[in-house]
Amino acid sequence: MNPRNPQVRRPTIYDVAKSAGVSPSLVSLVLQNPERVSEKRRESVRNAIAELGYRPSRAATTLASNRTKSIGLVIDDYRNLWFVDLLRGMESVLTEPGFQVMLADSRPGENRIKEAADGLLAMHVDGLVIAAEPGAAVLGGTVVPTVVAGWRHGVPAEVSLITNDDDGGGAMAADHLMHLGHRSVGHLSGSGGAAAHRRAGFQGRARQAGMDLVVVGEEGGTSEEDGYASACWLLDHHPGITAIFAANDTMALGALGAIKARGLAVPEDISLVGYDNSSLAKSRLLELTSVDNRSDLVGMEVARALLHRITGNAVETHRKLIDPALVVRGTTAGPAVRH
Repeated sequence: MNPRNPQVRRPTIYDVAKSAGVSPSLVSLVLQNPERVSEKRRESVRNAIAELGYRPSRAATTLASNRTKSIGLVIDDYRNLWFVDLLRGMESVLTEPGFQVMLADSRPGENRIKEAADGLLAMHVDGLVIAAEPGAAVLGGTVVPTVVAGWRHGVPAEVSLITNDDDGGGAMAADHLMHLGHRSVGHLSGSGGAAAHRRAGFQGRARQAGMDLVVVGEEGGTSEEDGYASACWLLDHHPGITAIFAANDTMALGALGAIKARGLAVPEDISLVGYDNSSLAKSRLLELTSVDNRSDLVGMEVARALLHRITGNAVETHRKLIDPALVVRGTTAGPAVRH
């Protein structure tokens, strides 16, 4: 069969059933609820699908089941690497039951985020994940199961929220720098729920340890450019600082640029810690010490919570924190004396 030849008849669900030696209704069950079919029959149907090149009609599936088999995901900054692992974790859970993720990127701002959410709802998604600052208008207007991913401001108790323990992660970063001997440190922060919790954890532990702490950028963004600008101000106004903790790995990259622009080296002159343990932190070029927020696990838990709610197996709301872990690489060391 030549898939490029439009004259060739497309295989149907009946062709798959005949090839697999099962009924069309069983093929439909494999496509919509594979967990209800034995592994042997599942494999037989899937082999027939692959051999015939069968592609189920999404429109027909929607009509038959009143579901689109799609999950909407709203993010507020595609440049943030946190979303990459979040999406990968979601898809690792959603692929088996046949769900697809539809992504809507929106600039920060309640109205813009609401527009993005409304656009996904107009496509009749079965569930919605808000990985942005939602606001009451967004959460109040959803008519499908909804889960918030990551710390966000003003999420009511009746809405499920799954996130990394960012307070604990911030404290981990402070403990690491304190144990290395740093006493004068800076923190590059930003607006938003996650940054606020990371800041609170870092500040609390640094103050307990009696460290001198300067925080910059609480009301700003968390991009590479923001990290560079905040680090420039920090280094120019507080030259005695020996370590910097950035609210995410992208900001840490900007800070690295500011450090190098002043003729300083990492970690010989200044230690640098990021957050997210993204692909950026893992790169051999940077080898950034970073707090792993396990956003892949956040994504997996978000997907599981949505599936339970979609299938009616769970209706209660809940809050769940995923434990972070510090990954030490080559950007932190004991403090050096600079002249």
